[in-house]
Amino acid sequence: MKRLFTFAALLLGLAASPAQAERVKDLGQFQGLRANQVIGYGIVVGLAGTGDDSLEYATQGMKGVTARFGLTLPPGVNPQLKNSAAVMITAELPAMAKPGQRLDVTVSALGKAKSLRGGTLIMTPLRGADGQIYAMAQGSLAVGGLGVNAQDGSKLSVNVPSAGRIPSGATIEQAVDTGFGTTPHLTFNLAEADVTTALRVAAAINGSLGMGRARAVDAVSIAIDAPQGVEARTMLMSQIENLDVDPAQAPARVIVNARTGTVVINGAVRIRPAAVSHGKLTVRVDENPTVVQPAPFSRGQTALEPSSDITVEEEMRPMFQVQETASLADIVKTVNAIGASPADLVAILEALKQAGAMKAELVIL
Repeated sequence: MKRLFTFAALLLGLAASPAQAERVKDLGQFQGLRANQVIGYGIVVGLAGTGDDSLEYATQGMKGVTARFGLTLPPGVNPQLKNSAAVMITAELPAMAKPGQRLDVTVSALGKAKSLRGGTLIMTPLRGADGQIYAMAQGSLAVGGLGVNAQDGSKLSVNVPSAGRIPSGATIEQAVDTGFGTTPHLTFNLAEADVTTALRVAAAINGSLGMGRARAVDAVSIAIDAPQGVEARTMLMSQIENLDVDPAQAPARVIVNARTGTVVINGAVRIRPAAVSHGKLTVRVDENPTVVQPAPFSRGQTALEPSSDITVEEEMRPMFQVQETASLADIVKTVNAIGASPADLVAILEALKQAGAMKAELVIL
């Protein structure tokens, strides 16, 4: 009875809240269904003299490539790899990726190669964090940058020519074992921790699948009882992902980017009664040096006599009052009325926070 009463109360809360429902799939993802990063070290050939030249690890990489075909370079021979470059290859292995599928890969120069334009990546294994090979990459690079060097030392660079991509340049060789079909239960993780949202997701799942099927473990995770087997769980996940849930309102937060002067205030911010006076002090220093000439036949020297003018301007702005429970619209209207710049707004918000008039999290980026 207690569990039924809690479920009924949650449903009433959902019905009374504003209609801003979102799909469950937009609030997070199921545990285990995530992408995995893979990386590899390889050699790009076919460059127009913009490679690594005699860089040591590029030479070692080329020796390894040629050794696969039974070609061994004599000791002490430097191949002068101007048309080759050592590169790092990165890619992201999607969740549930299967052998034979293709991946886009990013190729970046590792040494002093000036440009990878026109190059071709030699077959390179891509390994995961566990050291196993999950994909093989090879193909011609698409480079959006351009770099040109003239004989007089002048240079012209457009974008970044030392990195490129190979669309569908890697083939998946093995799938990642996620244990998706054998875990005791499914776990859905919210993208942002919120206890209210977790309870509402669990209530929506129980309303669709039956009481007791889902429970909020904490502010992030919802545990869901599910049958064994990949096929049955896939159908269940599809049903859950398309359920509509009204997420909880975000906590009051003010975001300030000190580098760009950008200030973002969300709609949950409220301000208690406060009076604010914000003035502006401008100090201006003008330098007007005067050239002093010596008298004729005095054997003197021309001198520069400094002359400085310092002025101080203080702009007097009247004190303004912020009403109780001011909303976001009221805050914006008041700030615009006094003509506050973004820097002034940051100072005002910090002062309101310190005075206890603004109950919101102030985040400085």
